[in-house]
Amino acid sequence: MKSYDVAIIGSGPGGYVAAIRCAQLGMKTAIIEKYSTLGGTCLNVGCIPSKALLSSSHHYEEATKHFEDHGIEIPGEIKVNLEKMIGRKQAVVDQTTGGIDFLMKKNNIDVFEGLGSFIDATHIKIEGKDAQEIEAKKIIIATGSKPSNLPFITLDKERVITSTEALKLKEIPKHLIIIGGGVIGLELGQVYRRLGAEVTVIEYMDRILPTMDAGLSKELNKVFKKAKCKMMLSHKVQSVERNGEEVVVKAENKKGEVVEFKGDYCLVSVGRKPYTAGLNLEAAGVKMNDRGQIDVNDHLQTSASNIYAIGDVIKGAMLAHKAEEEGTFVAETLAGQKPHIDYNLIPGVVYTWPEVAAVGQTEEELKAADVAYKVGQFPFRALGRARASGDIDGFVKILADKTTDEVLGVHMIGARCADLIAEAVTAMEFRASAEDISRMSHAHPTFAEAVKEAALAATDDRALHV
Repeated sequence: MKSYDVAIIGSGPGGYVAAIRCAQLGMKTAIIEKYSTLGGTCLNVGCIPSKALLSSSHHYEEATKHFEDHGIEIPGEIKVNLEKMIGRKQAVVDQTTGGIDFLMKKNNIDVFEGLGSFIDATHIKIEGKDAQEIEAKKIIIATGSKPSNLPFITLDKERVITSTEALKLKEIPKHLIIIGGGVIGLELGQVYRRLGAEVTVIEYMDRILPTMDAGLSKELNKVFKKAKCKMMLSHKVQSVERNGEEVVVKAENKKGEVVEFKGDYCLVSVGRKPYTAGLNLEAAGVKMNDRGQIDVNDHLQTSASNIYAIGDVIKGAMLAHKAEEEGTFVAETLAGQKPHIDYNLIPGVVYTWPEVAAVGQTEEELKAADVAYKVGQFPFRALGRARASGDIDGFVKILADKTTDEVLGVHMIGARCADLIAEAVTAMEFRASAEDISRMSHAHPTFAEAVKEAALAATDDRALHV
């Protein structure tokens, strides 16, 4: 029987990063993955493939709607080759997952393909291609999550689909009905709207992106409406039925009326849930809570002292970079170091265009906590860089403590916000004030100037270009 210092079950961003860091710190490390490719949901059917399709569809939209504004004339009709687009997406996925294979070999990490389950707290049974039993002093559970569903919906994965199937459709939907106005639904909705599909988003809450700052939700809702997406807010889905190639969705609106929607595809995008099936946690003495998450303490340690859990299987935001931080945290903890994660400073991003990004507390949270705060906001349309590229939608909003001026939250929607949010995270990690950011030199012309201007606006309303 092979023996290891650490064994990790699951090879998503949390699992493979944990494995690399453990190996770097001198531990004999193994990783167990039930699928034939490493990288988990994120690299195979999540973050990476969705961004590839967002990028391709963005190029198509630019060519069909905006090139002419730039003096670029393309003779003939511009067409979408969906098969080729999906093929390119898969090539990106294959290259990325292949990179993880390389990193495992580089760091001398043993990879086992198969379903890992606990025999007891230190022994794992692997069923599948590399069937065997191994033992490990420490074990990290990093098995991630899978799409959630509503109890009355039957997912046939042909017409009534999850995000996994939406990433490999063989045709552009005529009318794509999306249940859920969260990150995944909006990103994939924008992909297919750009390619010509009619898109209807049905959201139970009174706004899309309900966990983000209300200002961001309102602005992105405008963008989707401008793109002629139907945004049906405050609608409670009652049934989803497939009749041949047609899908019929019935929902109750806020007036109590039942409204019917007909399309050829329905994407069910109502969040994700922890995936722990087949782990046999009871044999290892690992306890779960009533939400299906694995219980952990502040050290990410489970009820079995030698077993840890990270990422989507535990509490907190289901984000790849959150799982990565936790993977590193556990590895360094096992090595006797004293790492730290500030969960308030893990940014959230929506990769629509314009992009949406946020870190820290929202206005709603500050009001609920009775915190006195001030607001500085700056529109992208006032930036020279934004006008030069034609990306004028959106704004940057900075929330700062009214007394100390410490930045408490940064919320932005606009071009390149997925990258710009790192500036806010850096500033908040060092407990910067709005004035600190306002006094930093920002290159001109850049989108980042919106951050400086928002900071100026929060500092005695000193924005220069509005």
